[in-house]
Amino acid sequence: MRIVRITFISILIGLLCPGFVSGQQTFIKASIDSTHILIGDQTNIHLEIVSQKGKELQLPVFGDTIITGIEILGVSKPDTVDLGNNNIQIKQNYLVTSFDSAIFVIPPFEVIEGSDTILSNSLGLKVSTLPVDVESKKFFDIKDVIVPPFVLSDYATIIWSVIGVLVLILIAWYLYEVKRGRKSLNLFKKKEEPELPPYIVAINELDEIKSKKLWQQGLNKEYHSSVTDTLRKYIEKRFDTHAMEMTSGEILNHIKGVKEMEPVYNELKQILQLGDFVKFAKYQPLPDENDLSLTNAYTFVNETKPETPPLNTPHKGELEVSSMEEKVILDEGMKK
Repeated sequence: MRIVRITFISILIGLLCPGFVSGQQTFIKASIDSTHILIGDQTNIHLEIVSQKGKELQLPVFGDTIITGIEILGVSKPDTVDLGNNNIQIKQNYLVTSFDSAIFVIPPFEVIEGSDTILSNSLGLKVSTLPVDVESKKFFDIKDVIVPPFVLSDYATIIWSVIGVLVLILIAWYLYEVKRGRKSLNLFKKKEEPELPPYIVAINELDEIKSKKLWQQGLNKEYHSSVTDTLRKYIEKRFDTHAMEMTSGEILNHIKGVKEMEPVYNELKQILQLGDFVKFAKYQPLPDENDLSLTNAYTFVNETKPETPPLNTPHKGELEVSSMEEKVILDEGMKK
């Protein structure tokens, strides 16, 4: 009876656990969470291996599929558990799916132990499509394409690209025009006001010197320096000379050859010489001498001013008005 019982147990283990022969051999078993899934659903295949410690095992290695029609989505790392009695358990899971409706037979998994190949049991998997109820379900036509609402930020890249191109075109055009010599294209330069004629500027400055009454306050040096500087600037602009950098003697020698200055040569000489005496020799002029310098300055400017108005004056009417205004200014300067 004892022999019969042992044989029966051995046969029962062999039937329930294919691949298991004895405690000295490697045991491999495959199982699946669900044998029936819908297209696109997922299920796990579990591989369990029991073997002795120290044995070299090579687990199954797959690519993207186990068999044609069953795709592998993920493989877990082998999990090893010590069972005691010099035995270990190795578990590995395979997450699979299928997009074909069919009944698949998954062949046994192979584990290589040295020169031996140990096979697990095979598995079955049924993949079904969704049932279509054409009688109770109402079908609708395909909807039109929905136009999304306009959002400005969606076109920010295009807008900034267009602006950048326009700016580059504007810069290129501007540089091209400047290169051609069109100085009027300076967009950042303020329009300059028309410059007054030199003799008008000189008369205005002489009027201001007279109104300040410098020599009456004992400021003789400042008074004569202002008068001579005004005449130097006038001569420099009127006759295109460097009068501001010249000495009084150099200015007098220079104007000897200018016909327009011959009638007022002595007046200019009096102004410059008296100014040098006051500035460099600390000479204290009499009140009449101070008045004479200013009177001669007015005379010098009036006698040497150009007879024709500036060429940049646009209209004849404006020329007449300008000449009348200048005459009034000069007359008032002489009266003062």
